Amino acid sequence: MSINGFHHIGVSVTDEAKSLAFYRDGLGGKVVHSFSIGPDKTIYLVDLGNNAVVELIPVGEGEADAKVGWVHIAVATDDTRAAFDAAVAVGAGVQMPPTEIPLGSLTAVIAYILGPDKEIIEYFQVV
Repeated sequence: MSINGFHHIGVSVTDEAKSLAFYRDGLGGKVVHSFSIGPDKTIYLVDLGNNAVVELIPVGEGEADAKVGWVHIAVATDDTRAAFDAAVAVGAGVQMPPTEIPLGSLTAVIAYILGPDKEIIEYFQVV
């Protein structure tokens, strides 16, 4: 198992269109992947250059109390399950065990752990 750098940083946004325009048009990013998570909700992965990817996660109506802003960092790995097991073995909290999920045209194995100060770290492996 190896960690291959950051995969993306997730940010919760209240206005999906406004945020997409900001990161794509304002910062010169390129949408490299998107997938629907429900009616009128799409997650966008925007590459700001050199694989500095921001994941825009829409917060919908009725979710006003949801945390808005940076929500997690994701590291790329070649083995999510091994990385998860190694982190848990040294005391990481478990937010979500390794799970294979379809993300539009991609399939990934992801897991979420909590660091010592409850910071959220996602392991991300494209399969």
